Amino acid sequence: MKKKKLISFDLDNTLIEPAYTTFIWEIGIPQLYAKKHNISPSKAAQIVIAEYERVGDLNLEWYDITYWFKYFELPGRWENLLEEHRDKIRPFPEAKEVIEDLTKYYNLIVLSNAAREFVEVELKEAGIENYFTRIFSATSDFRQVKKTPQFYKQICKIMEIEPSDTIHTGDHYEFDYLVPKSIGIKAFYLDRDRTKPKDCFTVKNLKEFAVLIKNLSGLCN
Repeated sequence: MKKKKLISFDLDNTLIEPAYTTFIWEIGIPQLYAKKHNISPSKAAQIVIAEYERVGDLNLEWYDITYWFKYFELPGRWENLLEEHRDKIRPFPEAKEVIEDLTKYYNLIVLSNAAREFVEVELKEAGIENYFTRIFSATSDFRQVKKTPQFYKQICKIMEIEPSDTIHTGDHYEFDYLVPKSIGIKAFYLDRDRTKPKDCFTVKNLKEFAVLIKNLSGLCN
């Protein structure tokens, strides 16, 4: 039997709407900081977000909720914060239908920059975790802050598949499109906000993505 090809999906803003992670970082943590220091939530948010920006997204600490709980000396456990607000996790409306269909023909995996703590909670709450054969976090599993060419090569090696037999989609133009494309992966840019001109490898939602990959031979190069 011919081995199934592989499709990898980014997570946040691709499969899962951003409300949950936005709340945790921009509201949940500042609320705990405000309570600890007896200041207004708005003032706490300014302080907390300024510290995020000081560290920057090129450092692993940016993605590490355990680091921020320790750094701000926040009360309680970070696990409780994630659990208490999991009702805010929502897959995009078309996500489950699309992956249910694609799993019949492809092996599916998730590749995310988010820490594994977030990835696992989001997939489970969204009810889609069982559709994926593997889940990878660049920051937790590989200690990388971005999806580099080497990252994608490592994934292909682990999955025992050639880049040319791999398809990827995500919402970051560089790290979900240009980078995987550079090593021979068939990459599609998920442009929900339509920020780029339409072309053969830009899709506005996952339904459009599914239609295109079922007819890859008809795509322009």
